[in-house]
Order: sequence, then C-alpha cells, then structure tokens
Amino acid sequence: MKTLNELIKYAQNKPNKTIAVACPEDHEVLEAVKEATLLNLCDFILFGNEEKIKYLSKTIANFDLGNYKIVNTKDSETACMEAVKCVSKGEANVVMKGLVDTAVILKKVLDKDYGLRTDSILSHVMLIELPKFERIIFLSDGAMNIDPDVNQLKLITINAVSLARALYISRPKVALLSAIEKVNPKMPSSVKAHEVEIMAENGEIVNCDVCGPIAVDVALDKEAAKIKNIKNPVAGNADILIAPFIEVANALYKGWVFGCDNVKSAGIIVGAKAPIVLTSRADSHESKLYSIALSVLMN
Repeated sequence: MKTLNELIKYAQNKPNKTIAVACPEDHEVLEAVKEATLLNLCDFILFGNEEKIKYLSKTIANFDLGNYKIVNTKDSETACMEAVKCVSKGEANVVMKGLVDTAVILKKVLDKDYGLRTDSILSHVMLIELPKFERIIFLSDGAMNIDPDVNQLKLITINAVSLARALYISRPKVALLSAIEKVNPKMPSSVKAHEVEIMAENGEIVNCDVCGPIAVDVALDKEAAKIKNIKNPVAGNADILIAPFIEVANALYKGWVFGCDNVKSAGIIVGAKAPIVLTSRADSHESKLYSIALSVLMN
C-alpha cells in the first residue's frame, strides 16, 4: 500500500458497516461523516447534543442528517458510554471518537461491564503518508500505552504487524526505535528494543522482519543507513515504527503533521472487540475520513 487513498478504494468494496460516533459536534467530524456518506463507505449513529449536531450540519453545504439516527445525550461522558454500548450490543460495528478527550472515551471502552476490552493489549496505530516515501508508514503507540514494558512492546508490535498484513503488506519490516543502533544500558529504549528483537528471533513475533534498537533516520532512509553502515534489511525500508514511550510516537506524528506539507494520516485502536477510530481533535476531516475507511477494512 502506497497511499491512503487506497484505503477508500478497498473500503468501498466492503459491505456497509455502521459507525457509532461519540460527540460529533464538530465541523471536521461532520465533514468526514458527510464525505464517507457520499463515498458510500458506511452508515452512522450519532451520539451527542442533538440540537448542536443538527445546527452544525446545516452549516456544511448540502449535508442532510435525515437518514441518520441521532441519540441525544446530556454530556460527552454519556455520549461515549452510549456509543460504546451500541457497539458492544452489536448495533454498530465501530466506535469513533469525536470532539472529546481521549481519556473519556477510552474509560468507556475499557469498562468491565459493557466495554470492548479483550485479553489482547489495546494499542493505537497511526498510518502516515509522507511525500518523501513511496510507502505508508505505520507508527505505534502514540495514544494508548504510556510506558510499555518489553512484553507489552512485543504485543504492540504484533498488533501493528497484524494490521499491516490485513492491508496487504505480507511481510512488514518493523523498527524498534531508539536514538542509537547499539544497546546502551543507560538508554532504556535501546535495551527494550533489543529484547523485542530477540523475541522475534525466537519466533514470538512472526511474519515480519524486526530490528532494534534503531534510530528514525536509519529506519526510514536508505542513505542514512548506508552512511551509518547499518545493513539490516529493515534499515532504510521500515514499514512499521514502534516507539519505546508514548511521547516519542506522539511527538513524531505531530512533528510530521505540523512541520511538513501534504502529510496524510489515519488513526485506529486495535486489539479491542471492535475497531476504535481515534484521531486527534486537531486532525483534519481528511484524516478522520481515512480513519473511517481503515475501520471499515478491519471488520
């Protein structure tokens, strides 16, 4: 997969799914809902302030919410709860975060009574389209796991590999990020990365090539790998970047989005009973649309 537009093409060939949107009272969210509707990607149930949802939809040209069920809720926490319950009961296939704090919706996703948690780890994966590269870059985890230990990093890697393979990347190349390519006991990220690489060598992570520790430049750029004389097959060719801490992935993603032109992205939580569309409130409607298409492909 080379572009995020391919997500939309593939999703259009899938049977329609229903997405439960928590707190869609936002122009960018409703623009994404409108475009997904026009592209016939899926159906929606909207949970939030009905009056505000209808008012905002009227400001978006030619967007009629008449075909969609709107569930009026008293506040954002209730909206998230009802959206998650809707998916848990099988009335929808995907949960989507709207204009609400990530912590609020994740609390409902993880609720032991009606949430969507499984025995697997939940992790966030960003798909990034950078003009410099002729491939999609997968980045995890910048929104869910704060300080994963080695076993959690292994599971985060497995989640990302499974997603990449579902998107027709048969043997993704995985880079466990650090600032260096050698293990330094004073740099915990390098130690964790190396231990995950050993797990892959021992068959605990399959259907991919794993390298760690490795710096971002060497992971992505063949010239940087050549200059540093790093000859691992992942070097310069990484499809998946696994960050040692949440700050690394979060800063890397936002640095790309706000520091580069023509960057496209999609964001999803994997490992739950159903896909969870989770993008930043500051992300564009285009990013939210790609994330919707990605969630459709995961069902």
